[in-house]
Parts: sequence; structure tokens; C-alpha cells
Amino acid sequence: MEDMLLDIVSAELKAGRKSAMAIITMIEGSSPRGEGSMMVIKGSGETEGTIGGGAIERETIKHALECIEDGESRNYDFKLTEEEKSLDMICGGRAQVFIKVFVPDNRLLIAGGGHVALKLYEIAQIMGFKTAIFEDRQEFCSRERFPKAHELVLGDIAENLRSYPVDENCYAVVVTRGHSHDEQALEALLGRNAAYIGMIGSRRKTAMVFDKLIKKGILESELEKVYAPIGIDTGGETPEEIALGIMAEIVAVKHDAKIRHMKDSRPAISKEPI
Repeated sequence: MEDMLLDIVSAELKAGRKSAMAIITMIEGSSPRGEGSMMVIKGSGETEGTIGGGAIERETIKHALECIEDGESRNYDFKLTEEEKSLDMICGGRAQVFIKVFVPDNRLLIAGGGHVALKLYEIAQIMGFKTAIFEDRQEFCSRERFPKAHELVLGDIAENLRSYPVDENCYAVVVTRGHSHDEQALEALLGRNAAYIGMIGSRRKTAMVFDKLIKKGILESELEKVYAPIGIDTGGETPEEIALGIMAEIVAVKHDAKIRHMKDSRPAISKEPI
């Protein structure tokens, strides 16, 4: 049973979905299931396995869905006294249930394999992102260039992006070698469930690409979600500096944070003598 439940969790992760495993870690009193009993709760609410049924299982499922939503693992202590009859599966005792949440890895999809893409990949490795490189040139999509990339996707960039399973754990960056390739790659990503879509380029280039896509029937509401021109303006112009600005923006989006200088949050400097 344990192997089957782990296989289910693994399948959910591969599909880019969060899930949780609930495990009874302690029992006092009588219970239909002992310590070590476990079940899997999917983000959809579907379950596999059981920790005993009844009210305690219903409460566990409810808490597990909250944990999945928050992306946090938690311990819960269930008690049953004469006044607390709701957890009817444990007679006069208590149980502790640990809910372990499994969250898919964050993935950075990089459309392009040039200088900025290479620096993005290097920073992403440090940040713990799994990286997928999309390129149509063999020399820019090799293990020699990207030795630790999770995936190297060689071929038509836009076509491969369209068939790639994009989900809420994906952060997509379009940094190809030209306007037309950027436009096609961006179009392939629009309307998907990516957490972030960004495209490199000047304001003028961004306006040109957006105008062409609107003429193709792309909704303005979809284009409003695109981070273009991409990144935080650090004033830097080297590939390393541009990549740093892009990754800083991605991290801010990931944490739903507003970009600000940390010094702006410090208390006012006292004018009184110390």
C-alpha cells in the first residue's frame, strides 16, 4: 500500500500538481487504524488509502486541502472527550496526524540559448529551479553548454513550447535570437497557465510584437500578463546583469512581492543624541 501511495504522489508531481500524504503518527485510545496508517489527498480532493474513515478522516482531508493550498506541511492533534463527539472514530483518546505536502519543482523555461539564456540558466541552478532550454540550433542546445539543464529541447522553438506541459509551476522567459522567433515563442506561451511569462526587448520592440499578435487575434488581456520589457531595471547591460534583473523579477512574482529597496523599510534615523 505504501509503495502504491508513493507512486500516486510521484505521478501527481510529474503532472505538475500538488498533493499531500496524511500519516497517523501517534494513537492513544482505540482506533480502527494504527500508527503509520496513511492516505494521499490530491489537490482535486480525490483520495487514495485511508486512516480509518469517519470524522477524523473527513477533518484530515479538509486540513490537507488547506495545506495543499498554502503549500505547507503541518501536524494536527485530534482529541475526543465527552464534550467533543465530532471525531467519533477515536473513543476517548487522541491521535496525531502529520500532513506532508508535495509541491512540484519550479521550472524555468528558457526560449533561446544565447548569452542571456546561459546566464539565466546559471543563476537558476543556484536558485534551485529546474531548467528547460528550447533552441533550434544544436550548438546552443548541448550538454557542453548547459550541463545541468533538466531538459534540452532541440527543434522548432514555438512548436515545442506549444506541446510542452506548461503549468502554474512554470516560469517562461523568451530570449531568442530575433524578433520573429520571440513573437512566435511568446504566442506559443500565451493563454497557458504559467506563473510568469517574460520577453526580452526594448519598449519599441515590445510594442511591435504586441501589435502583430493583436492583429492575429490575441486578446490584450493576455498580453497585459506578459512581463515585457523583461526584468528589473538594474542599469546593467551585460548578459549577467540582464539575467540577474530577470531572475529578481521572477523571484518577486513567485513570492507575490513588490520590488522595493529594503532600506526604504528601515526606521527613520534618529536625530536625538544616543
